[in-house]
Amino acid sequence: MEVSRAAIALSALGNERRLTIFRMLVEAGPEGIAAGEIARRLDMLQNTLSSSLAVMAHAGVVRSRREGRSIIYSANYRHINDLLGFLVHDCCGGDPSRCGEPFFAVLAPTRPAVEA
Repeated sequence: MEVSRAAIALSALGNERRLTIFRMLVEAGPEGIAAGEIARRLDMLQNTLSSSLAVMAHAGVVRSRREGRSIIYSANYRHINDLLGFLVHDCCGGDPSRCGEPFFAVLAPTRPAVEA
């Protein structure tokens, strides 16, 4: 990944509203969420949501597809994986054993333990 593409992606995610939308899409998985449902869940005006989604789509961090009358948005996992790889490519001068905690270990979801 080129520095300019990484900067565009990070810029698109560097806004609280867009980051909230993106995290919702990541949680939804590859199936994605209809634009109207995102707006409803976040109590957001459709035009505000549309603008945010357009910025993220231009940056490549989200994808869209049409299903009937709905537009379904989902995270672009390939692009995000490329971005994460770019960010940590030369971790610790190429010697990951020098890193305190491996970066990719923190990517595993951490959920609170469910009490029985």
